[in-house]
Amino acid sequence: MREGNLEAPTRHPIDWQSADYWNRASLEQELERVYDICHGCRRCVSLCDAFPTLFDLVDESPTLEVDGVDTADYGKVVDQCYLCDLCYMTKCPYVPPHEWNVDFPHLMLRAKAIAFREHGARLRDRVLTSTDTLFGLTSIPLVDVTVNAMNSNTGFRKALESVMGIHREAPIPTLHSNTLRKQVRPLLRPVAPTPIGNTTGKLALYATCYGNYNSPEIGVDFVKVFQHNGVHIDIVPKEKCCGMPKLELGDLDSVARLKETNIPVLAELVDQGYDLTAPVPSCVLMYKQELPLLYPDDAAVKKVQAAFYDPFEYLWLRHKGGALETVFKNALGDIAYQVACHQRVQNIGLKTRDVLSLVQDTTVTAQERCSGHDGTYAIKKETRDKSLKIARPVVRKVDQQQPDHFISDCPMAANHIAVLSDSIDRAEHPMTLLRMAYGL
Repeated sequence: MREGNLEAPTRHPIDWQSADYWNRASLEQELERVYDICHGCRRCVSLCDAFPTLFDLVDESPTLEVDGVDTADYGKVVDQCYLCDLCYMTKCPYVPPHEWNVDFPHLMLRAKAIAFREHGARLRDRVLTSTDTLFGLTSIPLVDVTVNAMNSNTGFRKALESVMGIHREAPIPTLHSNTLRKQVRPLLRPVAPTPIGNTTGKLALYATCYGNYNSPEIGVDFVKVFQHNGVHIDIVPKEKCCGMPKLELGDLDSVARLKETNIPVLAELVDQGYDLTAPVPSCVLMYKQELPLLYPDDAAVKKVQAAFYDPFEYLWLRHKGGALETVFKNALGDIAYQVACHQRVQNIGLKTRDVLSLVQDTTVTAQERCSGHDGTYAIKKETRDKSLKIARPVVRKVDQQQPDHFISDCPMAANHIAVLSDSIDRAEHPMTLLRMAYGL
């Protein structure tokens, strides 16, 4: 329960186009105010390393208060925040409408944005967050095979760590020239859509960078499952990255450019009667929360926001309307389920667990702890150890459970935990298991 604020948290728009937003003196004043509140509360200490870093700075300062911390060290806290949003949505008692108006993640975003505008970012971070370019070039036939082989080579990984700061032991996603978009298109067929509740029964799949180039098989699972449930599904005709990697870097100008490319396409689909979904929670969150807060007066952004669903949220809504097929050919047994942070903060409940629990002889145990992966946090040399510390509780729980299957809605988080676990060989997407249960 939120002490001091019993009302549901609300979110103020991000005033990033005002002059004051970019004023460093104004930023540092707000950082001091919020850091002081966080220092006195300490409720979020277990979430990530941003808060322990802050508390150590204060506890080691001459005054033992925030006013004793050098403002030059404020950025050390910012560097540890990867915008998971959990402090805002699950812990902080002082979020709006509380009069103290604390929005720690979006304050960190502001600090990242100012730092990026003032100093830019290192080559590694610019490359890793340019997902369309990075994955597009390295997934060319034969090039993908070469890159995958190099990423498995110990000598190359040591050199990559030395030159780029990408940790040698961090798993790097496999690239596929046979992308999701290529695999899905031959499977698409007309299905007469049936509206249920707010859902139209006509769905467009936003492939995402990761889904398209790194986990293309998930797209096939989506098509098979939704068609089996009488949903007409198509692939979004063209897309760019949702912008979440650039948002986490503080590169708001790039976020704006990606928005100008994606939103008109998605809004047109909504006008054609489509609902929208994506296989990665961060991309769903970008369209459901972050872009609407960055562009609160943009009618097209609002239109896309209203039509965007988490995939299992969508299936559960169809189930409530009696339109989900609940005859399953195969039981799934014991499932360990890590709930991705960017899904938790959508406030939709554990719909993935709820849908899979409809399968006979199936038990889903949810672990609502962060994987510590983030988009790049777990592969950077300087934060790899911190990510392992954050992941440790989930890994320990999974190993204790020794499940038949391990899943997370976030493929990156799932793979991160699977690599660290002693009891599981691989991670699976929940949609893969649902397709397995249907026997499709």
